[in-house]
Amino acid sequence: MISIETLKAHLGKTVDLNAWVTRVRSSGKIAFLQLRDGTGFIQSVIVKNEVPEDVFALAKGLNQETSLKVRGEVRQDDRSPLGVELGIISLELYQSPQDYPITPKEHGVEFLFDHRHLHLRHRKPWATLRIRDELERGMHDFFSDRGFIRFDVPLFMSTAAEDTTNLFEIDLFGEDKAYLSQSGQLYAEAGAMAFGKVYTFGPTFRAEKSKTRKHLLEFWMIEPEVAFLDHQGNMQLQEDMLSYLVKRILDKKAYELELLERDLTKLEPASQGKFPRITYDHALEVLAKKGLGLEWGEDFGAPHETALGEDYDRPIFIEAWPTKAKAFYMQPFENDPDRVKCADLIAPDGYGELIGGSERIHDLALLEQRIKEHKLPEAALKWYLDLRRFGSVPHSGFGIGIERTLAWIVGADHVREVIPFPRMLTRMEP
Repeated sequence: MISIETLKAHLGKTVDLNAWVTRVRSSGKIAFLQLRDGTGFIQSVIVKNEVPEDVFALAKGLNQETSLKVRGEVRQDDRSPLGVELGIISLELYQSPQDYPITPKEHGVEFLFDHRHLHLRHRKPWATLRIRDELERGMHDFFSDRGFIRFDVPLFMSTAAEDTTNLFEIDLFGEDKAYLSQSGQLYAEAGAMAFGKVYTFGPTFRAEKSKTRKHLLEFWMIEPEVAFLDHQGNMQLQEDMLSYLVKRILDKKAYELELLERDLTKLEPASQGKFPRITYDHALEVLAKKGLGLEWGEDFGAPHETALGEDYDRPIFIEAWPTKAKAFYMQPFENDPDRVKCADLIAPDGYGELIGGSERIHDLALLEQRIKEHKLPEAALKWYLDLRRFGSVPHSGFGIGIERTLAWIVGADHVREVIPFPRMLTRMEP
């Protein structure tokens, strides 16, 4: 059986295709059927005097989302994104449904997400999630090609990886408490000490009561961790990865990006790498000039990230943050303990932080001091301190959120658009 994405390879041939009908329009003696099969969308044409009368009548009366098998000739069509159309010879129905709820008219956002299980079939979500697949596949290939191993970590944790993050608490049969993981980083550090270069991949949970376009309660992250890697090398790894991913998607998903009407000039600079690097202190100066002044040590919000990103045509690193603004495990500069060796990677066009990373503290005494300062449970982190007791080395890592990165790549208005079934403060179904 032929698929839509491979039709061009069968130009001039008669093929069979399993598909669903997305739309039918007819004009006298000709009918046009818009078809999809999961690999793409194609226009097919059926002409009255070229098929039996009952076949033409059937074609004209097909309902939206009818499932069927069509036989037809693959013809060249330069107007089609795929370069071909299908001239139908015969039809065989599987099912003709009634009252499909998502019609060609305009629907509200809430209606579409109430029917997300059906909306996934339509062009924009279909194209977005095909690109998501390529993004994830590209991440796995990037790290595998560079000698990383995938290292799976628990989703149940006894404590927070960062003391500033809200946690989803789980009751363990009335006897104890656990928390849904908001990062696999601490466990990835153990993996790096065993294997040198690892990355984790999986869902992450943040109990933030936020309704902004950049937040989900459940999202997906990749978190690499590398032994003997310093802060500068960590930023270079991030740049290499993201420029590789953008280039790969531009090369492999041009059809999907066209369906989304994505402005490719917004992505092409990022595919070339060379991401600018500015310090936190310099960023404060830029923000002050833009009327968005902050006190030293304050974190950036969405307006600040947007203002910083608008001066560049590709993502930018903001590095050397105040120690007090960041997590307990970040390595300070040797000549400046008030600043840590970390960086946030900010996307242009208001998409905000894509990656957060740092060199980790490798000195046992300093890490013990930081744990006390942050009032973290020392007993729960004993195993983490063991990583510094036995063969400690400088090491670094970062976390990249799939949804925020994908939202920037496809130009989505909200991260809910780039995950199959979003979980938000206002949505738990379907």
